[in-house]
Amino acid sequence: MGRIQSFDADTVVRAARDLFWDRGYDRASLSDLEGATGLNRSSLYNAFGNKRGLFDAAVQDYLDSVIRPRLAVLQSAAPNESALLEYFEGLRRTVATLPKDSPRRGCLLVNCAAGLAGHDDPTRAVIEDYRAELAAALRFAIVSAGLGAEADPAALEARVRTLASLSVSAMLISRVNRDEAVALLATAGAHINEWVGPRA
Repeated sequence: MGRIQSFDADTVVRAARDLFWDRGYDRASLSDLEGATGLNRSSLYNAFGNKRGLFDAAVQDYLDSVIRPRLAVLQSAAPNESALLEYFEGLRRTVATLPKDSPRRGCLLVNCAAGLAGHDDPTRAVIEDYRAELAAALRFAIVSAGLGAEADPAALEARVRTLASLSVSAMLISRVNRDEAVALLATAGAHINEWVGPRA
């Protein structure tokens, strides 16, 4: 008969997620994970297989509970620019108000992109899927808002890349310079308002 799991897996995954978010995969030791989750390593191994299995569960939770709810505003069928502005304003507010010692600064995936993803194909694939999901949501919102690039695929992709780059750059720099991250997100809003201008 197998062991009965006597802990809440969602709570454990979220505690591990915040540790990985703060320290990255490589710097989050098993001892750190034991401390964060309240479980010993044998319990973690029984539940998740190994550290990597726990990390994969944490990334999935991050996508489902943090990233996709944020992207949902872009995927609403709002026929104006408010969804785009709301997305970037929401990010700006989050970056501006998180305590400087919060483990949730920046983006878990962006934080891992420079480390683990550089030598790990499964992580690289997850980050590329996230980039594609972000780009698709931005593209949908730009087209839905009728921001003038719909008839020119190159112009549309340039706008998607501009907004995606500002978002990702802000998430990366927010761990080092919060004011600059806030400024990058404000710049995204300025671009959106500029694109709206000619059609008004």
